[in-house]
Amino acid sequence: MQRILSLGAPMRNCRLLLAAITLVTSSAMAESTATTPEKAPSVSEKVLKNGLKVLVKEDHRAPIAVVQVWYRVGTSYEHEGITGLSHALEHMMFKGTTKRKSGDFEVVLSRIGAQNNAFTSQDYTAYYEVLAAKHIETAFELEGDRMRNLVLDKDEFAKEIEVVKEERRMRTDDNPNGVMREQFNAVAYLNNPYRAPVIGWMNDLDHMNLDDLKDWYKKWYGPNNATLVVAGDVDPEKVFELAEKYFGHYEKSVLPEVKPRTEIPQIGKREIRIKAPAKVPSFRMGFKTPGLITAKQGKVEEWEPYALDVLANVLDGGSSARLTKKLIRGKEIAAGTGVGYMSYGRMPEMFIMTGVPATDVSVDTLRKAFMEEIELMKTTLVTQDELDRVTAQVIASEIYQRDSVQHMATTLGMLESTGIGWQLMDEYEEKILAVTAEQIQTVAKKYLNEDQMTFAELVPQSLTEGAK
Repeated sequence: MQRILSLGAPMRNCRLLLAAITLVTSSAMAESTATTPEKAPSVSEKVLKNGLKVLVKEDHRAPIAVVQVWYRVGTSYEHEGITGLSHALEHMMFKGTTKRKSGDFEVVLSRIGAQNNAFTSQDYTAYYEVLAAKHIETAFELEGDRMRNLVLDKDEFAKEIEVVKEERRMRTDDNPNGVMREQFNAVAYLNNPYRAPVIGWMNDLDHMNLDDLKDWYKKWYGPNNATLVVAGDVDPEKVFELAEKYFGHYEKSVLPEVKPRTEIPQIGKREIRIKAPAKVPSFRMGFKTPGLITAKQGKVEEWEPYALDVLANVLDGGSSARLTKKLIRGKEIAAGTGVGYMSYGRMPEMFIMTGVPATDVSVDTLRKAFMEEIELMKTTLVTQDELDRVTAQVIASEIYQRDSVQHMATTLGMLESTGIGWQLMDEYEEKILAVTAEQIQTVAKKYLNEDQMTFAELVPQSLTEGAK
C-alpha cells in the first residue's frame, strides 16, 4: 500500500483550520452548556505510568472510530546525512513484527473493513486506522505490537528504500513546483532543520542503511514519546482500559536530548532562480514569522499569530479575497495566487505567498503587484466587511469539517505533538474572531519586510534543456 508523505497542510487548508474544528466542539456542546453552569472539557485525557498520553474525543453520531498513534519525531529531529530517516522508518512500520509476518497487518485490517495509512512531517510521524467502532481493539492490538516489536529485515529494507526513492522522484525531482519548494526552504533557512525535505535528500537515501533505522526506532518509538488519539463512537473509560492493556506494559524509553536549533535572524533579502522543465513561470516568496508555539513561550504577543492568520485570509481566502479580486479578476495579471501562514509547527515557520503570472505577464510585474498589496496592508486598515468575511468563512468551514471524525483526531494529534497543546482547539475560534484591523496592520508592518524575505523564481526550461 502506498504511504502518504505529509509535507504540511495544503496552503488553503491550513488557515483557520483549528477555528473550524473549535466550532464543531461549540455546537456539539450547545445543549449541555445551556443546562449546566460549567462547560465540560471537550476531550478526555489520561497519561499512563509509562508516559503515553491518551486523548479521547467522543462523537456518537455514527458507529465509527479513528485510532491514531503520533510519535514526536520527524525531519526536524534529523541531522545532515540522515535526512528522510523518519519517513523511511514509516514505510518499514508496515512490515513484520515478532508476532506477525510482513503483510499480516494489512490482511487483519482488511478483514474488518478498516482503512489505514500513515504520514510524516517535519515534527511528527503518525499512524492511523479508520474502522467500525466495535473493532477498535484490533487497532489497539496492532499499534501496540509495532510500537516496540518491529522486525527490521535487510531484504525488506532494500526493496522499500527503492520505493521511497521513486516517491521522491515523482513528488520532487519530476515536479517543478516540488523542486522550487525544496530549494526555497534550503535557502530561506540556514540553521533551522525545516530546511531539509521530509522525504530526504537523494544522497542521504542512497547511503541509508538498516542500522540507521534500527537506531532511530529504538530511540524514538517509545510510549513516553507518543500520543494515542481516539475519536468517534467510543467510551473514554473503555479506551483507557484498552490503552493500558496494549501499551501500558512497555517501559519508558530513554529519549535523546533535543538541542534547540533556533533560526538565526535574517539580515537581508535572499533570492534564487530555479531552472527546471516547466510550462509556465511562477514564484514563491516567504517572510519569517512567529508561530503559535512562539506565542505560547511568551516571545511575542499572544494575538500576533492569530492576526497573521487573518491577514493571510484577507489576502487569499476565496473569490472575494484581495489577490483574487484585484490581480486575477481585476488587473488580469495573475493566473493563480496563494497565501499560507504556517503557524502550527514546533518551531516558527513562514508566511508564504505564491504567484503564477497570466500569459504575456512577467514575473517581475506580478511580483511588484504583490508587494504593492503588502504595502497597502501596512498603510491602510482592512475593512469591517473583510473581517466579517473571515468570520463567515470560519462558520462555513465548520459545516464542511464537522462530519470528519478523522479531521478532529488529526488536529488533536498535531497540536499535542508540536507542543502547542490540544487545548488550543477550544480556544482558537474566540481568539481568531477577536483579531482587530489594527492588529493586522501591526503584524504586516512588523513581519512582511523585504529584509526578512526569501524569493524564488521558477524559470521554465524545455525538456531538452532540463535534461542538460
